[in-house]
Amino acid sequence: TGHSPQVKAFVTQDIPLYHNLEMKHLPGADPELVLLSLRYEELERIPLSDMTREEINQLVQELGFYRKETPDAPVPEEFQFAPAKPLPILLPPKASTTDGKTPPKWDKEEHPDL
Repeated sequence: TGHSPQVKAFVTQDIPLYHNLEMKHLPGADPELVLLSLRYEELERIPLSDMTREEINQLVQELGFYRKETPDAPVPEEFQFAPAKPLPILLPPKASTTDGKTPPKWDKEEHPDL
């Protein structure tokens, strides 16, 4: 298979550091980054075969994936669901806060089953 050493290095050394980033190896397929929504709907596919390891790391971080110091490092609470950016449909009305930093009060109280 034509995996570049760059992509291979990313897969073996970097992927374990990213929270919620999983590698599904398809024999003979070109490596692609498939972005899924919280509902596991496919958002987009990004072919990785021509990218360097550095470029892939940059891309993944720009997409919002959280990179841990070590594979076993704990993930901060606010990154538990990263990088799944909440889709507009999932947001309750009036969810936008003024500065975007303080979560609305309903956040923790009304979701016992999450």
